[in-house]
Parts: sequence; structure tokens; C-alpha cells
Amino acid sequence: MIYLTEILSVLPNVAVPAFSVTSMLSVGFGHVVQEIIEPFSRPRSVIVPLLANFVLVPLLGVAVVRLLSLDRPLEIGLILISTSAGAPFLIKLTQFARHDVALSAALLVLLLPATVIYMPIVVPLLLPEAEVSAGAIAVPLGLTMLLPLGVGLLVRTRSPRWAMHLQPVMGKVSTVSLLVLVGATFLLNLRAILNLFGTGAILAAVFVIIGAFAIGYVLGGGRYERRCALGLGTAQRGIAASMVVAAESFGHPDTLVMVVVSSLIGLAILFPIASILSRHAAEHS
Repeated sequence: MIYLTEILSVLPNVAVPAFSVTSMLSVGFGHVVQEIIEPFSRPRSVIVPLLANFVLVPLLGVAVVRLLSLDRPLEIGLILISTSAGAPFLIKLTQFARHDVALSAALLVLLLPATVIYMPIVVPLLLPEAEVSAGAIAVPLGLTMLLPLGVGLLVRTRSPRWAMHLQPVMGKVSTVSLLVLVGATFLLNLRAILNLFGTGAILAAVFVIIGAFAIGYVLGGGRYERRCALGLGTAQRGIAASMVVAAESFGHPDTLVMVVVSSLIGLAILFPIASILSRHAAEHS
């Protein structure tokens, strides 16, 4: 039993970067730079995602915290989830929904640097006890997401044939890594997750995830592909940045557990939503 726990504790540390890197490489191998840049060529297409992710969702998180009166460590975890945006899970969700992966990748390219700038400024205002380092957030996000995307795009430009062969391999590795990550994280935190029942924490996370999807979907505009991408992209909060801040700035284990649980709940809610969007896309193709 002890050995199993040790193995489970190591698996997420391997699966998280493996999933992030292979997901972003897969996107880069499958697209050219222009496809990533084009979706945000107009000011509105930049302003709306930033408004949704860094104004409306944080306000939603604060409102949910006040409504449900969570314990302080759980409040902090929910606020961290609400103020961080951009996660590699978005790529897999978009693929599952059979929608525009390039648009989702472009959204990540916009949201990740914004998160690095935004959290060190806003989190201390909402949580005065926090000390948030921009560098501590930027380094893991840059190395596991932005850099692999850039490498993939470069390979696609210089050697399209290699990119064509490598893309399905990266896609399969990312899928396996996601399954390992979700399974290991759930089993490793099972007792802590069960302890959250009756605290209001799970309901709070559900409110934030569903509310964030609604915000993104409504603000996505008239084009269905953009509404879906922004809905999923806004609901899939930035687990990596949240975990960095929770681990470095707050000592209570329940804060980190709240971040983990919110991420798992997000996947549990968003994959069924992606499935519905997939069926809708098939009907209109």
C-alpha cells in the first residue's frame, strides 16, 4: 500500500508536463503560425476573452465565495482558480468537441502570458496574505506550453513531412498522459475529496465552472466555433498557475486540495459539454 501511494504521488509530476508538452507539440505540428495569430487580429477578439477570463470570472468567484461562506483555505483555492486562465486540457476538450483546435491554441497563447502578468497584481488585492511571484508562474507555463507550441510550429514550417508523422504520436501520448493524470490525481486525493463533501466546496466549484462556460459562450459572438472555443476556454481554468501559487504562497493543504478538486470537477463537467458540442457540430457539418 505504501509503495502504491508513492507511485501515485510521482505519476502526476510526470503526467502533467508530459500532457502539456505533447498537447502543445501536437497543436504546433498540425498548424501554421498564421492560423494561431489570425483569430485575434481584431481588437474585440482580444478584449472579449480578457474581459471574460480576468474580470467576469474572478467576480463570479468572489460572489460564489460570499454566497456559500466557505472555510478560508477553500475560499483561497477557489479565488486562485477564478483568477488563473489557460490550461492544456483545452486542446483535448476542443478535439473532443470536434471544433477549431487552432482557435483554442490561439486562446491559450493569449491567456497564458496574461495570467502571468495578472495574478501577481490581482491575487494580493483579493487575498492580502498572498505573495505571488510572476517568475514562479511564468517558468513552468513557458517551458511546458508556450515553448513546445513554438517548437511544433517551427517544425511544421521547416519540415511539414516530419510534423505530419509526429502529430498523431503526440496526440496519443497526450491522451494517455491525461488518463494517467486524472486517475492518479483522483486516487491520490480521494480521502481529501471525500472530506470536502458537506463543506460547500464542490458546489462552489460547480458554480464557477458552469458560470465561466456560460460567460465565455455568451460573449463568444455570432460565430458558433468561437462561442464554443471561448466557452470551453473560459471554463477550463489555469490549474498549473493556481497550483504554483497555492503551494508557494499558502501553507494550508486544503487550499491545494480545492485547486485540484476544482480541476477534476472542471473535467467532469466540460467533457460531457464537449460531447454535446461534438454532436451539434456533426449535425451542422
